[in-house]
Amino acid sequence: MPELDKGLSEVVNKHIKAVGPSGIREFDQKISSIPGIVKLTLGEPDFNVPEHVKQAAIKSIEDNKSHYSVQKGIIELRRAISRYLSNRTGVDYDPETEIVVTVGATEAIFSALTSMLNPGDKVIVPTPAFALYFPIIQVAGAELITIDTSDDGFVLTPEKLQKALDENGDRVKAIVLNYPSNPTGVEYSQEQLQALADIISKHHMFVLADEIYNELTYGVKHYSIAKLLPGQTIVVNGLSKSHAMTGYRIGYFAAPKDFVTNAAKMHGFAVTCPSNPAQYAALEALTNGLEDAVPMREQYNKRRDYIAKRLEEMGMEIALPQGAFYIFAKIPDTINETPVEFATDLAEKAKVGVVPGSAFGPGGERYIRMSYAASDEDIKLAMDRMSAYLLDRVK
Repeated sequence: MPELDKGLSEVVNKHIKAVGPSGIREFDQKISSIPGIVKLTLGEPDFNVPEHVKQAAIKSIEDNKSHYSVQKGIIELRRAISRYLSNRTGVDYDPETEIVVTVGATEAIFSALTSMLNPGDKVIVPTPAFALYFPIIQVAGAELITIDTSDDGFVLTPEKLQKALDENGDRVKAIVLNYPSNPTGVEYSQEQLQALADIISKHHMFVLADEIYNELTYGVKHYSIAKLLPGQTIVVNGLSKSHAMTGYRIGYFAAPKDFVTNAAKMHGFAVTCPSNPAQYAALEALTNGLEDAVPMREQYNKRRDYIAKRLEEMGMEIALPQGAFYIFAKIPDTINETPVEFATDLAEKAKVGVVPGSAFGPGGERYIRMSYAASDEDIKLAMDRMSAYLLDRVK
């Protein structure tokens, strides 16, 4: 095995060196080798990709759709995305100039943020939040500004946003809003978004609206902030959650033309273009599979209610999710441990895998995240084991 030349040990991007690994993935890997463990760690739907979507990918291979696509993605898919966004957000995006198909929503987030940020810029992220935002902001040389929402039902209030803007001035270039939220499942209402938009509209800053879970809401309607701030919003979405297509790696972003012109360059430098079979599968999903998420959503809703009931019986506080497929549960006050210590002990003794809330930034220090994108059998077994574990601990 080759050993790095000693003279090259410090030849490294200083920003990437300073960033740690994903707390979610790192903890998941740490506990995965425990025999018999039931994992509620990753946001990985347990459903299969709809059959007609799979067949579209297969047909594209049979039809020799095997060459590079244009960097922004095949125009048929961008047109389908444009129609979808017009229906879901109320904003019309030009498929030629305002939409880019990416390698998952992750790459959409990366390309959007790195194409806008310069060293010294600042980005606001309400926390707890999906941890991927943090390192991308840091690698771009920008400064992460977190706002702890745990005392406000995990919703960013206009008062806290205004305070952060007053303290950081015009160096704030963007705010990241993910809703329904990973890890809390909290959704923003139209009224809550309007209150934030009233403040944001007075500043020269972007809104990165990560709406990857917009098809998975329970009893509420998803409303996009792009409708309120079309000239400032970058909408990020994809097919991973709505169609269980996590491995296909198809996402996209939509924004005003002048922003997309530069962000499309970053996308092209990073990945050249998306995979053709995945693009044709996504085209089918957005053309003939707009209702494919409905049965998944109904099942997730049942699982959410079941886990919420079981956790409440255990005496654990939760914020009842209105979307996505996660429950953010508070560690009982009688247990004086960090989230990592608690989650590790739960994994080793009860063989239940969860994610420490500290992986999601300030506000998560007394919480754990559980994904209900697992099978009904695994969820029931995990709840039974967790119940016995907590009962034993409070004796």
